[in-house]
Amino acid sequence: MGENKQRMLAGEWYLPDDPELAADTERRIELCGTYNAPGARTAAERAGILAELLGTVGEGVRIRPPFHCDYGRYISVGPRTFVNFGAVFLDAAPITIGADVQIGPNVQLLTPLHELDTERRRAGWEKAVPVTIGDNVWLGGGVIVCPGVTIGENTVVGAGSVVTKDLPPGVLAVGNPARIIRYLDAGTSPASPADPF
Repeated sequence: MGENKQRMLAGEWYLPDDPELAADTERRIELCGTYNAPGARTAAERAGILAELLGTVGEGVRIRPPFHCDYGRYISVGPRTFVNFGAVFLDAAPITIGADVQIGPNVQLLTPLHELDTERRRAGWEKAVPVTIGDNVWLGGGVIVCPGVTIGENTVVGAGSVVTKDLPPGVLAVGNPARIIRYLDAGTSPASPADPF
């Protein structure tokens, strides 16, 4: 394994313009292209492509095309999870999705970070930090989950929200940046209840 890939997987600054990472990208382009191609594919055929593309795929996972990712192999999806159309999962660091998760259309799970220093950003330096989605989470349509975020089990994130910080289990969070408006398990709310959808 080359230096840039080692640095990427260690969560350190690396240069993505690298032949080894380019080869991994070509693999993803081919598999995603096959998965997203129009035409009649059976459920078994799609499951086979996902099993080859992703690191781990639980039983009963459904991902509606089009689906896009950076590499695929650093994504783990738990059983019975559903991902709607237009998902973008940028997995330069691990993306871990639990069991029974519901992910709305056009959701983005993002692990890459770019340099704030203009010279280093221009030179192409980036790093990535993991994203973790707990069991039984529901992410509404258009949710963006930023690098390094963990969302606890049973939490609901309202449509269009941008999650910039960790969310605990069992809450309803909405907005940009997402904020907790109700504690679902305790039945209490720090603000007036609102319909996030």
